[in-house]
Amino acid sequence: MHEALRDEVCRMNIEIARLGLAAWTSGNVSGRDPASGLVVIKPSGVLYADLRPDTLVVVDLEGRVVQGDLRPSVDTATHLAIYRSRPDVGGVAHTHSPYATSFAALGQSIPACLTTLAMEFGGDVPVGAYVPIGGEAIGREVLRVAGRSPAVLMRVHGVFTCGATATAALKAAAMLEEAALTVHLALLRGQPETLPPEEVERCYRYYHESYGQQTPASLPEV
Repeated sequence: MHEALRDEVCRMNIEIARLGLAAWTSGNVSGRDPASGLVVIKPSGVLYADLRPDTLVVVDLEGRVVQGDLRPSVDTATHLAIYRSRPDVGGVAHTHSPYATSFAALGQSIPACLTTLAMEFGGDVPVGAYVPIGGEAIGREVLRVAGRSPAVLMRVHGVFTCGATATAALKAAAMLEEAALTVHLALLRGQPETLPPEEVERCYRYYHESYGQQTPASLPEV
């Protein structure tokens, strides 16, 4: 069931460890099948090195296990709360990447002082209030503060990112950590200036409308 999605979600979970976005068994990535609405997610407490596509767990949007012998991630309810409210989201990632999470530890947003933050996140990366783990409340808080940002810092907890796919969700987490490191280093040397709102908007539109390869149909004839 959902073989391609299982493969993608498995690879993205393994990338969490490879990129240093979480340690040991913490962190997780899920992906939603657009046809069935079912969600593939990492099992709870399993080492990334031991993950295979067939060890992942398939659940419905109410959290009922449809396929898999292991318990799903303890963050499953958070992921599902996001999916139920955001039909445009096809992937969710949760990481504890150190530089981004250091902002969460201080309850601080990451200011849009880099073009990367303007382009990928549409401005400051917001921070949500502290919410106890283990239920849907974190997901609701992510939804409350996200705006158009694909990433939210949860106070004294970590990072949640969303995307059209599991790959897009983890890409946002990886780009956020790189930006957070740069902002951290800049703050050690001074106070970086944030981009003006009109430049944030221009960068955001440019990135989302022009970056990457055009579709074959839109390429000019040679």
